[in-house]
Amino acid sequence: MEIDLNADLGEGCNTDEALLDLVSSANIACGWHAGGATAMRDCVRWAVSKGVSIGAHPSFNDPENFGRKEMDLPAGDIYAGVLYQLGALSAIAQAEGGRIAHVKPHGALYNQAARDPKIADAIASAVHDFDPSVAVFALANSGFVTAVREAGLTAIEEVFADRGYRADGSLVPRSQPGALLDDEEIVLERTLAMVRDQRVQAVDGQWVPLNAQTICLHGDGPHALAFARRIRAALADAGIDVQAASGARV
Repeated sequence: MEIDLNADLGEGCNTDEALLDLVSSANIACGWHAGGATAMRDCVRWAVSKGVSIGAHPSFNDPENFGRKEMDLPAGDIYAGVLYQLGALSAIAQAEGGRIAHVKPHGALYNQAARDPKIADAIASAVHDFDPSVAVFALANSGFVTAVREAGLTAIEEVFADRGYRADGSLVPRSQPGALLDDEEIVLERTLAMVRDQRVQAVDGQWVPLNAQTICLHGDGPHALAFARRIRAALADAGIDVQAASGARV
């Protein structure tokens, strides 16, 4: 049994290089919600040196709100913005001997794509026109998964062990109680259950089936690195290998 373990990097934390020893896929911020050219280059260099799959982490152009404010933009603007960010990271990756293997939208862009076909289609179209061999990380069971596959791309279904779920498989909004789980023991148990049982318990107690192909490890908390080590060790103890879901190796 195996699972992909991914982390969002280049967002201003000082643990990026160390986290790359623990994950199989890196989602690198492309400057619109966090990061910038130097941070992108650093993360790409570290990922290349450690053989970690490189992914783009595009966002709405909203650094003031860290890309977490929902926006109502024309599909053409979303398409162009995603393509712009992919181009920036791709140039750096190519210069450093790597390539983009997957795309995972950030924050509000990701969550809106899960429920809004217009946004999902715009992102999928941008990725397809950039490189149809690039995979897309999308919220498991969501409409975003459907849009990606209908565009002829590979959708990799993502789950979150430290986020609350609703009965329909969507994430509890960060503004509501139960959105974030901070009990490390519970998160570890959920991580293993998601991989082995392919399900998660929603905040109302219902069990939600999930096709867990990659698990997001949030790397922006004060104890993120230590907890990442615990998750990696727990997976190893359970006989679960950590492998890049995109199949990419630098």
